[in-house]
Amino acid sequence: MSSIDLFQNPLRRWGKGKRRPTVRVKELHERDRRRVVRHFLGLEANDRLLRFGSMLPDERIEHYVSGIDFSGDMVFGVYNRLFRLVAVGHLAFAPREPGQSEVTEKERVAEFGVSVSKSARGLGIGSKLFERAAMHCRNHDVDTLYMHCLSSNKTMMHIARKAGMEIQRDYGEADAYLKLPPANPASVLQEALDEQFATFDYAMKANQRFAVKWLDRLRALWRARKP
Repeated sequence: MSSIDLFQNPLRRWGKGKRRPTVRVKELHERDRRRVVRHFLGLEANDRLLRFGSMLPDERIEHYVSGIDFSGDMVFGVYNRLFRLVAVGHLAFAPREPGQSEVTEKERVAEFGVSVSKSARGLGIGSKLFERAAMHCRNHDVDTLYMHCLSSNKTMMHIARKAGMEIQRDYGEADAYLKLPPANPASVLQEALDEQFATFDYAMKANQRFAVKWLDRLRALWRARKP
């Protein structure tokens, strides 16, 4: 099954031309913490390096995820049709530091980190996660969004350039920030609709996964009872 098949909208309209994958970005919660751990531990070595800036061992990653404040930060995820978490975006908020007063007058700033599994690349998922994070910042009175990564992280650099972020490089690392416009009724409505669609999509995939497991159990019982 191709990566596009894992995200294809089952309610897509019939028509000519190439089918485009549907990517739904959903807010994650405390109950998703174990799935977030599995996602990070499943990253390949180079992807783990690019996401965290160093080759963190498994126990350090588990410690990092255990420290995520789901009530204060925002964590977004993308599930494929097999109900596997294949991308995670972490939006962390922090008080404005003295050196950031030239960039923003708001009380808080936000920093965003993202990772996408190898099986889900090439679908624009990283950009979708970034767009969702930026929308949330706008709607919660944060006008400056930062990203910190290695300069060799081509995916993050692509997202930063595509978003028009100001990029500063220093000793193999890069800091990028984006000034966001204020919220308006359209941005508030868009975020609400995005979450509703993502929640519906999540429920559909969860139910489908449950049905598949249930049928597999029935088949196993039937085979076990055959003479």
